[in-house]
Amino acid sequence: MLVKRRVREGEGEEMIRLEDVKMHFTVRKGLFKTTTMKAVDGVSLKIGKGEILALVGESGSGKTTLGRLTLRLLQPTSGRILFENQDITNLHEAKLKMFRGRVQAVFQDPYSSIDPFMNIYQIVEEPLVIHRIGDEKERREHVYKTLEDVRLTPPQDYAEKYPHMLSGGQRQRVGIARALVLNPEYIMADEPVSMIDASSRVEILQLLKRLQETHNIAFLYITHDIATARYFSDRVSVMYRGRVVESGPSEKVIEKPLHSYTKQLIAAVPEPDPSNRFRERSVVETGSFDEDDADLVEVEPDHFVAGFKK
Repeated sequence: MLVKRRVREGEGEEMIRLEDVKMHFTVRKGLFKTTTMKAVDGVSLKIGKGEILALVGESGSGKTTLGRLTLRLLQPTSGRILFENQDITNLHEAKLKMFRGRVQAVFQDPYSSIDPFMNIYQIVEEPLVIHRIGDEKERREHVYKTLEDVRLTPPQDYAEKYPHMLSGGQRQRVGIARALVLNPEYIMADEPVSMIDASSRVEILQLLKRLQETHNIAFLYITHDIATARYFSDRVSVMYRGRVVESGPSEKVIEKPLHSYTKQLIAAVPEPDPSNRFRERSVVETGSFDEDDADLVEVEPDHFVAGFKK
Protein backbone atom coordinates (compact mmCIF):
# COMPACT_ATOMS: atom_id res chain seq x y z
CA MET A 1 0.00 0.00 0.00
CA LEU A 2 1.21 3.50 -0.84
CA VAL A 3 0.84 5.09 2.61
CA LYS A 4 1.09 2.30 5.13
CA ARG A 5 -1.34 2.17 8.03
CA ARG A 6 1.08 2.51 10.91
CA VAL A 7 0.53 0.40 14.00
CA ARG A 8 0.51 3.04 16.66
CA GLU A 9 1.42 2.19 20.19
CA GLY A 10 1.12 4.28 23.30
CA GLU A 11 -2.57 5.10 23.18
CA GLY A 12 -3.25 7.65 25.88
CA GLU A 13 0.13 9.33 25.39
CA GLU A 14 0.04 13.02 24.62
CA MET A 15 -0.38 14.09 20.99
CA ILE A 16 -1.09 17.83 21.23
CA ARG A 17 -0.80 20.20 24.17
CA LEU A 18 -1.72 23.87 24.41
CA GLU A 19 -0.25 25.87 27.28
CA ASP A 20 -2.01 29.15 28.21
CA VAL A 21 -2.61 29.93 24.53
CA LYS A 22 -4.03 33.32 23.58
CA MET A 23 -5.11 34.54 20.16
CA HIS A 24 -5.98 38.23 20.00
CA PHE A 25 -6.96 40.10 16.85
CA THR A 26 -6.82 43.85 16.26
CA VAL A 27 -10.12 45.09 14.85
CA ARG A 28 -10.68 48.56 13.40
CA LYS A 29 -13.32 50.55 15.27
CA GLY A 30 -14.29 53.71 13.46
CA LEU A 31 -11.88 55.69 11.30
CA PHE A 32 -8.91 56.05 13.64
CA LYS A 33 -9.54 53.69 16.56
CA THR A 34 -8.83 49.98 16.95
CA THR A 35 -9.87 47.47 19.56
CA THR A 36 -8.60 44.03 20.59
CA MET A 37 -10.80 40.98 20.12
CA LYS A 38 -9.79 38.12 22.41
CA ALA A 39 -10.84 35.07 20.36
CA VAL A 40 -8.88 32.69 22.61
CA ASP A 41 -7.94 34.02 26.01
CA GLY A 42 -5.63 31.70 27.92
CA VAL A 43 -6.58 28.10 27.09
CA SER A 44 -4.65 25.04 28.20
CA LEU A 45 -5.68 21.57 27.02
CA LYS A 46 -4.22 18.33 25.75
CA ILE A 47 -5.30 15.64 23.30
CA GLY A 48 -3.96 12.12 23.71
CA LYS A 49 -3.04 9.74 20.91
CA GLY A 50 -6.16 8.02 19.62
CA GLU A 51 -8.41 10.21 21.78
CA ILE A 52 -11.47 12.20 20.74
CA LEU A 53 -11.83 15.55 22.50
CA ALA A 54 -15.06 17.46 21.83
CA LEU A 55 -14.81 21.24 22.02
CA VAL A 56 -18.31 22.54 22.69
CA GLY A 57 -19.67 26.07 22.74
CA GLU A 58 -21.80 28.65 20.98
CA SER A 59 -20.83 30.47 17.78
CA GLY A 60 -18.26 33.11 18.63
CA SER A 61 -16.87 31.27 21.64
CA GLY A 62 -13.47 30.75 19.97
CA LYS A 63 -13.77 27.05 19.06
CA THR A 64 -12.71 27.30 15.42
CA THR A 65 -9.83 29.65 16.23
CA LEU A 66 -8.59 27.18 18.83
CA GLY A 67 -8.89 24.33 16.33
CA ARG A 68 -6.83 26.25 13.79
CA LEU A 69 -4.21 26.90 16.45
CA THR A 70 -3.81 23.15 17.06
CA LEU A 71 -2.97 22.82 13.34
CA ARG A 72 -0.63 25.85 13.53
CA LEU A 73 -2.67 27.55 10.83
CA LEU A 74 -2.47 30.54 13.17
CA GLN A 75 0.45 31.67 15.29
CA PRO A 76 -0.74 32.47 18.82
CA THR A 77 -0.38 35.87 20.41
CA SER A 78 1.16 34.11 23.41
CA GLY A 79 1.43 30.64 24.95
CA ARG A 80 2.86 27.42 23.54
CA ILE A 81 1.69 24.71 21.12
CA LEU A 82 3.39 21.33 21.42
CA PHE A 83 3.09 18.32 19.12
CA GLU A 84 4.46 15.13 20.69
CA ASN A 85 6.36 17.33 23.16
CA GLN A 86 8.01 19.35 20.38
CA ASP A 87 7.37 23.08 20.57
CA ILE A 88 5.97 24.16 17.19
CA THR A 89 4.69 27.57 18.30
CA ASN A 90 7.20 29.62 16.34
CA LEU A 91 8.43 27.13 13.76
CA HIS A 92 8.84 28.57 10.27
CA GLU A 93 6.41 27.23 7.67
CA ALA A 94 9.22 25.45 5.82
CA LYS A 95 9.95 23.38 8.92
CA LEU A 96 6.30 22.43 9.40
CA LYS A 97 5.99 20.26 6.26
CA MET A 98 6.41 16.96 8.12
CA PHE A 99 3.91 18.15 10.74
CA ARG A 100 1.45 19.07 7.96
CA GLY A 101 1.58 15.50 6.67
CA ARG A 102 0.64 14.09 10.07
CA VAL A 103 -2.32 16.38 10.86
CA GLN A 104 -5.37 17.17 8.75
CA ALA A 105 -8.70 18.97 8.91
CA VAL A 106 -12.32 18.31 7.97
CA PHE A 107 -14.14 21.60 7.56
CA GLN A 108 -17.71 22.65 8.25
CA ASP A 109 -18.92 23.54 4.77
CA PRO A 110 -18.67 20.69 2.24
CA TYR A 111 -19.80 23.07 -0.50
CA SER A 112 -16.94 25.60 -0.22
CA SER A 113 -14.12 23.50 1.25
CA ILE A 114 -13.50 21.42 -1.89
CA ASP A 115 -12.54 22.81 -5.29
CA PRO A 116 -15.54 22.76 -7.66
CA PHE A 117 -13.22 22.72 -10.71
CA MET A 118 -11.44 19.49 -9.72
CA ASN A 119 -12.97 16.04 -9.98
CA ILE A 120 -13.15 13.77 -6.95
CA TYR A 121 -10.03 11.83 -7.90
CA GLN A 122 -7.98 15.03 -8.22
CA ILE A 123 -9.28 16.38 -4.90
CA VAL A 124 -8.30 13.27 -2.95
CA GLU A 125 -5.01 12.80 -4.83
CA GLU A 126 -3.84 16.39 -4.32
CA PRO A 127 -2.25 15.88 -0.83
CA LEU A 128 -0.23 12.94 -2.20
CA VAL A 129 1.02 15.11 -5.08
CA ILE A 130 1.93 17.99 -2.74
CA HIS A 131 3.91 15.67 -0.48
CA ARG A 132 5.42 13.85 -3.50
CA ILE A 133 4.22 10.43 -2.42
CA GLY A 134 4.22 7.54 -4.89
CA ASP A 135 3.97 7.35 -8.65
CA GLU A 136 0.76 7.72 -10.65
CA LYS A 137 -0.22 4.06 -10.38
CA GLU A 138 0.42 3.90 -6.62
CA ARG A 139 -1.51 7.10 -6.03
CA ARG A 140 -4.50 5.82 -8.00
CA GLU A 141 -4.60 2.60 -5.96
CA HIS A 142 -4.41 4.53 -2.71
CA VAL A 143 -7.04 7.09 -3.72
CA TYR A 144 -9.46 4.28 -4.65
CA LYS A 145 -8.75 2.52 -1.33
CA THR A 146 -9.42 5.75 0.58
CA LEU A 147 -12.70 6.33 -1.27
CA GLU A 148 -13.73 2.81 -0.26
CA ASP A 149 -12.82 3.64 3.37
CA VAL A 150 -15.31 6.52 3.36
CA ARG A 151 -17.97 4.37 1.68
CA LEU A 152 -17.92 6.05 -1.74
CA THR A 153 -18.19 2.79 -3.63
CA PRO A 154 -17.46 1.63 -6.21
CA PRO A 155 -14.68 4.28 -6.24
CA GLN A 156 -14.30 4.33 -10.02
CA ASP A 157 -17.91 5.56 -10.27
CA TYR A 158 -17.10 8.60 -8.10
CA ALA A 159 -13.53 9.36 -9.21
CA GLU A 160 -14.48 11.22 -12.40
CA LYS A 161 -17.44 13.08 -10.92
CA TYR A 162 -17.36 16.74 -9.86
CA PRO A 163 -18.56 18.11 -6.48
CA HIS A 164 -21.77 19.61 -7.94
CA MET A 165 -22.85 16.08 -8.90
CA LEU A 166 -22.83 14.88 -5.27
CA SER A 167 -25.09 15.39 -2.27
CA GLY A 168 -23.93 17.31 0.80
CA GLY A 169 -23.23 14.10 2.70
CA GLN A 170 -21.23 12.68 -0.20
CA ARG A 171 -19.22 15.91 -0.50
CA GLN A 172 -18.35 15.69 3.18
CA ARG A 173 -17.16 12.11 2.62
CA VAL A 174 -14.87 13.48 -0.08
CA GLY A 175 -13.54 16.01 2.44
CA ILE A 176 -12.94 13.19 4.91
CA ALA A 177 -11.19 11.12 2.21
CA ARG A 178 -8.91 14.06 1.41
CA ALA A 179 -8.00 14.33 5.10
CA LEU A 180 -7.54 10.56 5.45
CA VAL A 181 -5.40 9.91 2.36
CA LEU A 182 -2.12 10.85 4.10
CA ASN A 183 -2.89 8.54 7.03
CA PRO A 184 -2.89 11.37 9.60
CA GLU A 185 -2.47 10.86 13.32
CA TYR A 186 -4.61 13.87 14.24
CA ILE A 187 -7.71 15.38 12.59
CA MET A 188 -9.42 18.64 13.51
CA ALA A 189 -13.10 18.20 12.54
CA ASP A 190 -14.81 21.60 12.62
CA GLU A 191 -18.61 21.18 12.82
CA PRO A 192 -18.43 18.34 10.25
CA VAL A 193 -22.17 17.59 10.28
CA SER A 194 -23.76 20.99 10.87
CA MET A 195 -24.35 21.83 7.19
CA ILE A 196 -25.61 18.49 5.89
CA ASP A 197 -29.12 17.09 6.07
CA ALA A 198 -30.25 15.28 9.21
CA SER A 199 -30.42 11.87 7.51
CA SER A 200 -26.69 12.03 6.69
CA ARG A 201 -25.43 13.35 10.04
CA VAL A 202 -25.53 10.06 11.92
CA GLU A 203 -23.89 8.28 8.97
CA ILE A 204 -21.00 10.78 8.90
CA LEU A 205 -20.46 10.56 12.67
CA GLN A 206 -20.53 6.76 12.52
CA LEU A 207 -18.01 6.89 9.68
CA LEU A 208 -15.66 9.17 11.65
CA LYS A 209 -15.98 6.97 14.73
CA ARG A 210 -15.18 3.84 12.71
CA LEU A 211 -12.15 5.50 11.09
CA GLN A 212 -10.92 6.67 14.49
CA GLU A 213 -11.18 3.17 15.93
CA THR A 214 -9.66 1.50 12.85
CA HIS A 215 -6.70 3.84 12.43
CA ASN A 216 -6.33 5.13 16.02
CA ILE A 217 -6.64 8.77 14.94
CA ALA A 218 -6.83 11.55 17.53
CA PHE A 219 -9.72 13.95 16.90
CA LEU A 220 -10.61 17.45 18.00
CA TYR A 221 -14.36 17.46 17.34
CA ILE A 222 -15.63 21.05 17.31
CA THR A 223 -19.37 21.41 17.74
CA HIS A 224 -22.14 23.49 19.28
CA ASP A 225 -24.23 20.33 19.71
CA ILE A 226 -23.44 18.78 23.07
CA ALA A 227 -25.74 15.84 22.28
CA THR A 228 -23.48 14.61 19.46
CA ALA A 229 -20.42 15.28 21.64
CA ARG A 230 -21.70 12.70 24.11
CA TYR A 231 -22.01 10.09 21.36
CA PHE A 232 -18.74 10.79 19.60
CA SER A 233 -16.14 11.89 22.17
CA ASP A 234 -14.07 10.53 25.05
CA ARG A 235 -13.70 13.91 26.76
CA VAL A 236 -15.51 17.24 26.53
CA SER A 237 -14.16 20.76 26.98
CA VAL A 238 -16.79 23.50 27.13
CA MET A 239 -15.71 26.88 25.76
CA TYR A 240 -17.23 30.25 26.63
CA ARG A 241 -15.94 33.69 25.59
CA GLY A 242 -12.54 32.38 24.57
CA ARG A 243 -11.98 30.30 27.70
CA VAL A 244 -12.53 26.69 28.72
CA VAL A 245 -15.02 26.73 31.61
CA GLU A 246 -15.48 22.99 32.17
CA SER A 247 -13.60 19.89 31.09
CA GLY A 248 -13.71 16.18 31.82
CA PRO A 249 -14.86 12.77 30.59
CA SER A 250 -17.91 13.11 28.33
CA GLU A 251 -20.21 11.14 30.60
CA LYS A 252 -19.22 13.11 33.70
CA VAL A 253 -19.59 16.53 32.10
CA ILE A 254 -22.94 15.75 30.46
CA GLU A 255 -24.49 13.69 33.26
CA LYS A 256 -23.22 15.94 36.05
CA PRO A 257 -22.48 19.43 34.68
CA LEU A 258 -21.18 21.88 37.27
CA HIS A 259 -20.64 25.19 35.48
CA SER A 260 -23.84 27.12 34.80
CA TYR A 261 -22.94 27.67 31.15
CA THR A 262 -22.61 23.90 30.62
CA LYS A 263 -25.97 23.42 32.33
CA GLN A 264 -27.56 25.93 29.96
CA LEU A 265 -26.12 24.19 26.91
CA ILE A 266 -27.51 20.85 28.06
CA ALA A 267 -30.88 22.37 28.96
CA ALA A 268 -31.11 23.72 25.40
CA VAL A 269 -30.89 20.24 23.86
CA PRO A 270 -34.38 19.29 22.64
CA GLU A 271 -35.83 16.08 24.06
CA PRO A 272 -38.39 14.02 22.09
CA ASP A 273 -41.03 14.23 24.81
CA PRO A 274 -44.25 16.21 24.09
CA SER A 275 -44.83 16.77 27.82
CA ASN A 276 -41.75 19.05 27.90
CA ARG A 277 -43.84 21.91 26.56
CA PHE A 278 -45.62 22.06 29.93
CA ARG A 279 -42.40 21.94 31.97
CA GLU A 280 -41.01 25.18 33.27
CA ARG A 281 -37.26 25.35 32.89
CA SER A 282 -35.50 26.60 36.00
CA VAL A 283 -33.08 29.53 35.84
CA VAL A 284 -29.50 28.40 36.36
CA GLU A 285 -27.92 29.84 39.48
CA THR A 286 -24.57 31.55 39.02
CA GLY A 287 -23.41 31.81 42.60
CA SER A 288 -21.34 28.62 42.57
CA PHE A 289 -18.54 30.05 40.42
CA ASP A 290 -16.68 33.27 39.73
CA GLU A 291 -17.12 34.39 36.10
CA ASP A 292 -13.92 36.47 36.22
CA ASP A 293 -11.77 33.55 37.39
CA ALA A 294 -10.39 31.58 34.41
CA ASP A 295 -8.49 29.03 36.48
CA LEU A 296 -9.75 25.46 36.20
CA VAL A 297 -10.29 23.73 39.54
CA GLU A 298 -10.37 19.93 39.79
CA VAL A 299 -13.69 19.52 41.58
CA GLU A 300 -13.61 15.72 41.33
CA PRO A 301 -11.13 13.32 39.70
CA ASP A 302 -10.48 14.45 36.10
CA HIS A 303 -13.41 16.92 36.16
CA PHE A 304 -12.33 20.57 35.99
CA VAL A 305 -14.46 23.70 36.33
CA ALA A 306 -13.40 27.34 35.92
CA GLY A 307 -13.66 29.57 38.97
CA PHE A 308 -15.50 26.96 41.05
CA LYS A 309 -16.06 27.96 44.68
CA LYS A 310 -15.52 25.03 47.02
